[in-house]
Amino acid sequence: MTTLERARCELRAHPLALDATLAAAVLVCMVAGSFAVPRDVNGITWGLRTPAPLSLLLMFLAAAVLVFRRRAPRTVLTLTGTLSVVECVTGDPRAPVAMSAVIALYTVAATTDRTTTFRVGLLTMTVLTAAAMLAGPLPWYAQENLGVLAWTGIGATAGDAVRSRRAVVQAIRERAERAERTREEEARRRVAEERLRIARDLHDVVAHHIALVNVQAGVAAHVMDKRPDQAKEALAHVREASRSALNELRATVGLLRQSGDPEAPTEPAPGLSLLEELAGTFRSAGLPVEVARADQGTHLPASVDLAAYRIVQEALTNVRKHAGEGARAEVSVVRVGADIEITVVDNGSAGPPAPETVPGTAPDAVPEADPGTGGGHGLLGMRERVSALGGTLTTGPRYGGGFRVHAILPVTTTDTRIEGRTTAPGELV
Repeated sequence: MTTLERARCELRAHPLALDATLAAAVLVCMVAGSFAVPRDVNGITWGLRTPAPLSLLLMFLAAAVLVFRRRAPRTVLTLTGTLSVVECVTGDPRAPVAMSAVIALYTVAATTDRTTTFRVGLLTMTVLTAAAMLAGPLPWYAQENLGVLAWTGIGATAGDAVRSRRAVVQAIRERAERAERTREEEARRRVAEERLRIARDLHDVVAHHIALVNVQAGVAAHVMDKRPDQAKEALAHVREASRSALNELRATVGLLRQSGDPEAPTEPAPGLSLLEELAGTFRSAGLPVEVARADQGTHLPASVDLAAYRIVQEALTNVRKHAGEGARAEVSVVRVGADIEITVVDNGSAGPPAPETVPGTAPDAVPEADPGTGGGHGLLGMRERVSALGGTLTTGPRYGGGFRVHAILPVTTTDTRIEGRTTAPGELV
């Protein structure tokens, strides 16, 4: 930092000292101007003269008032204007006391609005110019009188220009700060959404595979002594389910790694193409599952494909855990216009009578005695997935027993949060 910049910063930190310095400079200029007098009519050559004592007194008073121009700008303008009028009427008309009024008018214009500047500036120009023309000893058309008019106009214009520039700079600074806050809030929002997405995936993986492992382990323990072949088959299913769970957990947790990590997952996210394999894992666990599809040739976005797979996975997991012995499940995937509909129904234990269609996006859509919730977050996770894609989720007990999950997902999503992201290979959206 240079010496000039350091001095400027110190003066800005002490505004009263800055105003005192300005007042001293204005006093020097007024006193120096009061001693100069033109020798000819055109003012080409100048000489020295002795100003009147009253003029010197008015100069000192006007300069002293300027020290408080920031604290009371209008009062200072009134006082300096009054001293300038007194000087025009009783003193030497060439004594530049009006210079202090010009500085005070500049301060008023720089600290108020444009309307106030126009009114106060016009009043100051009119009063000082009229006093010099009508009450002064010089002719009304003298250049000293016209100088008062010009200098007061310049002071008001300069002050308004400085105020406008400060307003523009302040507006730019506020926009920059607001943009910075918006970027930080957007970053926090994206982090929260990513955490929620990863939490949903972890829940789906753990709930599905651990339920299968639990069932198969129970079967193996039950038939270990009497039917070792069946126990060995059940343990094989346990090993396969645990391996699938580990792979999906590795893929999900891999999202938390740095983008440049070479060990990031590269396998694709699961989708409806693996629906038969998913149903096979439940059949191996003892839950009969029938799959019907009428969506041939439909290409789904990665986010919709993953959401559909997770909805079926979670719905079948709930059937396996809550529907009871002898339950059967049916899964249907149908393309209807611009949407794809996923339906999972079972014939398990009947819940309380309720309408089959419940608005899936409302928090109160799940009945209190919902057999598919189990006090967990399965249906909540499905609801959040569907809502994020702009779809509709309907859940509720069926008449005569069982439970029904029905999801409508748009084939082409318009959610900017999804379209605006670039999905890396293997990323779970």
